[in-house]
Amino acid sequence: MKKNSQTIDYPQAIQYYENAIEVEPEIKSHYWHLGLYLLLQGKEQEAQLTWLMAITEGTEEEIQLWTHELTELLYQEIQQQAKLENYKLAWITSQHLREIDSYHVNNLLFNIYLATQLEILDDEYFEQISIANVLQEPNISLDQDLFAKVLYQLVEYHAFHRLTLELVQHVLKAANNVYEYNYIIASASVKLESALRNSAFAAQLLETYIALDPDDREVLIRLAFCYQITGQHVKGINTAKKLLSISPNLIDKIFYNHLLIRGLLVSAGAWEEACLAIEQQKVFALSLIQQSLRMTENARILRLYTSMYFFPYIVDTPEVVRPIQNQLMDLCLKNFELNLGDKINQYRYLPTSSKTNKKILKIGYLSHYLGQHSVGWIARWLFKYHNADNFKIYSYIINPRINDNLQQFFIEASHQVHSIETTDSVLELAEQIRQDEIDILVDLDSMTIDLVAEVLAVKPAPIQVTWLGWDASGLPTIDYFIADPYVLPEESQSYYSEKIWRLPETYVAVGGFEVDTSTLRREQINIPKDAVVYFVGQKDYKRHLDNTRLQLRIIKQVPNSYLLIKGFSDLEACQRFYENLALEEGLDPKYLRFISQDLTEAIHRANLAIADIVLDTYPYNGATTTLETLWLGIPLVTRVGQQFAARNSYTMMINAGITEGIAWTDEEYVEWGVRLGKDEKLRQEVSWKLRQGRKNAPLWDAEKFTREMEKAYEQMWQRYLDI
Repeated sequence: MKKNSQTIDYPQAIQYYENAIEVEPEIKSHYWHLGLYLLLQGKEQEAQLTWLMAITEGTEEEIQLWTHELTELLYQEIQQQAKLENYKLAWITSQHLREIDSYHVNNLLFNIYLATQLEILDDEYFEQISIANVLQEPNISLDQDLFAKVLYQLVEYHAFHRLTLELVQHVLKAANNVYEYNYIIASASVKLESALRNSAFAAQLLETYIALDPDDREVLIRLAFCYQITGQHVKGINTAKKLLSISPNLIDKIFYNHLLIRGLLVSAGAWEEACLAIEQQKVFALSLIQQSLRMTENARILRLYTSMYFFPYIVDTPEVVRPIQNQLMDLCLKNFELNLGDKINQYRYLPTSSKTNKKILKIGYLSHYLGQHSVGWIARWLFKYHNADNFKIYSYIINPRINDNLQQFFIEASHQVHSIETTDSVLELAEQIRQDEIDILVDLDSMTIDLVAEVLAVKPAPIQVTWLGWDASGLPTIDYFIADPYVLPEESQSYYSEKIWRLPETYVAVGGFEVDTSTLRREQINIPKDAVVYFVGQKDYKRHLDNTRLQLRIIKQVPNSYLLIKGFSDLEACQRFYENLALEEGLDPKYLRFISQDLTEAIHRANLAIADIVLDTYPYNGATTTLETLWLGIPLVTRVGQQFAARNSYTMMINAGITEGIAWTDEEYVEWGVRLGKDEKLRQEVSWKLRQGRKNAPLWDAEKFTREMEKAYEQMWQRYLDI
């Protein structure tokens, strides 16, 4: 009788096997199936008696054979019921299998998974399963895919973290080859970091693996990231240094040095070493370009995409850095194409002679940050005002987040949405984009997520564009980089491989920000009511040593002024950094204040009102922080540089309607800071201008900006048709 759990008639099946037993009582499989269908119909005692009656009538060898046949049948049914999401029935079947064979390790794993689905798993239940004891038995055959499924489920529940670590420890100790589990452990840590935002537990999970395989480079990479994210700076730096020391490969060294630079910058206390590491990175990159090494592994190529990421945080030399970036990306692309061979044509968009002028363009937005992130806060206005009659919006969200309201907005504002995990196949994503027939694919992340770069290297859409993110990637498959006349003037084109597409006024515009009730008052942080408060609120690696010195010189020259610092990952390291510099500049550290992050972005904006002046960072300016500052009417001092990242605040201030606070040299930066601090009337005038600008300044006209973006998309498409 053919079995199909979706359509099977259990009473009929029971009758069938009862008749079969009468005709062929010696065929044991009839008893196994009869008992199974009795069980599935809720007749548990009858099922047990049926199996028991058949098993007890035989020799020891026969009983072992029959037991194996029965357990395999039950295990197959457990898998089938779970696939149909009949978790209670699957669990009941698993419980009976436990009684028959308490050492069936894969059933015990599956039982844990089912218990989480039914919300009955706890410490006591886990102990009763006794999987730890079973894993100590010799010749255990563990289903690695099932273990991965169980692990990915368990990490979602904070209450199960102790049980998860215990399970992982036992599984790894039982493994014949621990290395076989490195991908599973690393993937679980990525889920914890990206989707669940729990890097601390991810680090514990990775440490469990490293205890048994201390030189596994893939796991060490993830561990270095987790240490850096959780403020374990020394461990993060040392892990990156260990990776550098154990790798003879130049390509790997570039990535490991990138990890080291990241760790040094976020530690806030290793500036000189970070500068040396940046110089070493340039040497590594130029050496790779000169040697034009053949790279046969796409995973290694993938890591090179982000290898130049930290240069703009330390140096403002685009005429030097951009050509290296472009050549490196060109080398990566050539190797990527060689590795795929003719296969790339299955996923790459290939021009046809039947190009048509479309009434509706399909725009695909590719990003990890379509949610509560700077990219999300800015891009949401484009999604809000897109003209649905002329444009269909597709969103490709990498590592979607749980309980992110802004991400939900993007989902609802899109015609179609595809969620992608970093463990998913890049080629599958490229194929999805091609199947969706996307006309213009817009990269919102640039060099911040390597998976995005690999998708863009495939080029599944006829036109590919970079907007927002870090800066242009330099990938030859990117057609345009969206900018404006201020952030990238005409002469910038000489060091970009992409065509710079300048919007008429501004490359970004927002319709405002939500502001909550303030939770921060001056008296709470011991600042006098009549004091002048300067604010710096950028993350650790935006704090350039030289720029920080300028900020401290401003405080020193303005009587009764204080510097309020926010955005650090490690309070102690940040205090040490600022206080040591203050003493070197002859400023008493008592004029420094440090505040932690707020619970929400809306509260952060409300608390920003405590500041009289915001001091921007250089050579990497603020972006969302600058927008928030200008929206709230707070004067800002920025230092304009040469690179894209050093001109963000400049274009935003121009498009908000002010020039006060725009400095072209270090000296002007200090002068503007001091002048705004000493001249209350000037601050009020700037604030008034900013508030008036809300009515008609380009920076706040998100609907007009959207029309300009749409016009650019249409012109890009027309150019494509004309080729």
